[in-house]
Amino acid sequence: MTLSHSQVEQIQKVIPSGLEERKTSKKSGVHEWQVALKRDKYLYLLAAPGLLFFLIFKYVPLWGLLLAFQNYSPYLGFWGSEWVGLKYFHEFFTNPDFMLLFRNTMAISLLNIVFFFPIPIVVSLLLNEVKSLPFKKFVQTVIYLPHFLSWVIIVGICFLILGQSSGVINQLIVEFGGHKIEFLSEPNYFWAMLTAQSIWKEAGWGTIIFLAALAGINSELYEAAQIDGATRWQQMRNVTIPGIKSTIIVLLILRLGQVMDVGFEQIFLMASGPVSQVADVFDTYAYRVGIQQGRFSYATVAGLFKSVVGLILVVSANRVAKKFGEEGLY
Repeated sequence: MTLSHSQVEQIQKVIPSGLEERKTSKKSGVHEWQVALKRDKYLYLLAAPGLLFFLIFKYVPLWGLLLAFQNYSPYLGFWGSEWVGLKYFHEFFTNPDFMLLFRNTMAISLLNIVFFFPIPIVVSLLLNEVKSLPFKKFVQTVIYLPHFLSWVIIVGICFLILGQSSGVINQLIVEFGGHKIEFLSEPNYFWAMLTAQSIWKEAGWGTIIFLAALAGINSELYEAAQIDGATRWQQMRNVTIPGIKSTIIVLLILRLGQVMDVGFEQIFLMASGPVSQVADVFDTYAYRVGIQQGRFSYATVAGLFKSVVGLILVVSANRVAKKFGEEGLY
């Protein structure tokens, strides 16, 4: 196909104009970004510490995932260590301890989801019904306080209460003619103690998000419900709970992403020889194998497995929420 002279001239005119428009759009985009940066510089400055935190402690450590595919030696470094492919993955999944670790981790996490996760919701709903502001603030302060205590203090209090020799509860049992119970060395009580500690320490702090969500519910909905003759229970069931349903779903999805993280410090402090069969989880196993035995590559596989499972659960839960008409996480 042969183009005429006039057609060639038109094409020559269009091409430079298109290039100029593209350059202009790029310049305008850069200019808009510079204007936005200058206008909101204090907001970006305020966000800088948080961004640096995630960059340094969340994204930069991703480089360490290379260890899972190497026979890593600290003396040789990343590039000097021998690449072994999936050797440690095969060793990890065929290890006889794998199913024990998986069972303990999932059991503790499931107990936290079933018993711990709903508690902040229930407490928030109850606090929302309290009309006395001073009493409400007092209750909030009391239930917030355990969050600021370290797990060392929480476990120490638990030992003082449940200890076999000098524990308060065992002393009361003996006073009433009973026999001492080995709470801390009995495997059947271990998971229940962990769940109870988590509830006492973090349930009050978890109400903050739900109370904020409750404050965002339109008060006119309650007025309309009262005009229709709805009781307090009916208002809670038909107005309050639907108003925070999206928040509950988002937090549940995020909680599923942490299903393999059951709290290293708490379990490490509570664990002992008699309860090792129910206390050993992926976190403690990675510490024991990676730090104490120096098998860094093998321990990295355990951490990578946890992250992959959490990612799969988050994506799956978010997809299910979308199918049921909820907003989901993204």
